[in-house]
Amino acid sequence: MKATFGAGCFWGVEDAFRKLEGVIETAVGYAGGDFDNPSYEDVCSGVTGHAEVVEVIYNPEILSYTDLLNLFWEIHNPTTLNRQGPDIGAQYRSVIFYHNPEQEKLARASMGKMDSSGRYSGKIVTEIKPAPTFWRAEEYHQQYIEKTGRKGCHF
Repeated sequence: MKATFGAGCFWGVEDAFRKLEGVIETAVGYAGGDFDNPSYEDVCSGVTGHAEVVEVIYNPEILSYTDLLNLFWEIHNPTTLNRQGPDIGAQYRSVIFYHNPEQEKLARASMGKMDSSGRYSGKIVTEIKPAPTFWRAEEYHQQYIEKTGRKGCHF
């Protein structure tokens, strides 16, 4: 199964998902914009409309989509519009791109539950949209945290 999430800088988001048992593969890339095959520089310019995202391939017999959603809410602040920590711009927006009606239903229910939980001081601004074309990011971005030996990335 496939899931796609945007929760700020994709390096740390990918690292968090890679640590879950049942995740088979991850890739960082760009989705949700109006420009074919964008580069990192294109996306950072702010003109393409893409979000930095992580595509997660997972085994649903080991890991549920709800488990992925739970991690998504845990690793970022879904109440900040186009911002995560020091990263500012629409490419850092909070977004769930669903791949089927069941994912959409679960994402909307999960967001509603989180929004009414009182966990956040503000209203959740996460977008929930059908999965568009995923453009894989340049190779040096893939598994960046692991490749560079960093302990993590800010969220």
